[in-house]
Amino acid sequence: MARLAAFDMDGTLLLPNHQLGGETLASLQALHLRDVQLAFATGRHLLEMQILQQKITLPAWLITGNGTRVHDRQGNLLFASDLPPSVAEEVIHTHWDTTASMHVFNDQGWFTDKAVPALLAAHQMSGFHYQLRDLKSIPAHDVTKVCFIDEHTRLCKLKTQLEAALGAQTNICFSAWDCLEVLPLNCNKGSALTLLCQHLSLTLADCMAFGDAMNDREMLAQVGKGFVMGNAMSQLKAALPHLPIIGHCETQAVSHYLNHWLSTPDLAYSPEC
Repeated sequence: MARLAAFDMDGTLLLPNHQLGGETLASLQALHLRDVQLAFATGRHLLEMQILQQKITLPAWLITGNGTRVHDRQGNLLFASDLPPSVAEEVIHTHWDTTASMHVFNDQGWFTDKAVPALLAAHQMSGFHYQLRDLKSIPAHDVTKVCFIDEHTRLCKLKTQLEAALGAQTNICFSAWDCLEVLPLNCNKGSALTLLCQHLSLTLADCMAFGDAMNDREMLAQVGKGFVMGNAMSQLKAALPHLPIIGHCETQAVSHYLNHWLSTPDLAYSPEC
């Protein structure tokens, strides 16, 4: 019996329009009533997740910034990890051969130097938005992560550049098809969930988790029950071929699975039901 359930947000718990479906909310409430603790594990900023948590109205642990921050259900900080200042400075100040927009995150918010209004559609439920700023003016000791947003094939070329320049100093991964992130070394949702389990005197075997992108890989691989979305990145499916694939976020597949698990946990699950 799982005692904690960890959920990625975009592409997993949320609909394609980045809203929370009614069936999904009802399933989360049912989990809560069965004394299963909830954790939202996302690349989104803490400030945004606190707004969304109020809308969901359920107590949940928060793993934000792809594992760079962990907060308890009352909003108290349990764990924090930032990029080393030398790495942050190199990433921000280097002129990369790319058309990607750069986005810098710290505890104060989300910063970019050029307006990209299309990105705000994913944040309509919270109203969270970027702040325009000269990124080179941000102190290097105050950078949690850096994201690049562009078409996937161009980001793949950028990833090669970043890896050549930074070596083994960072964790570079795709959090979405069009989003490449530079994170602190050994910092990911899996490492953050490990710390949370230690805090709760649980083991990863006590957890179930759901995700759709490469930034979910470690978390899904380590828990007792990991589930890959049908709409997941092909790289994630290839990296974790042994994990079950459930339905699409568009059909609230997480809710469908949870309803099955709550009512008939001993029966085989079929996403086609």
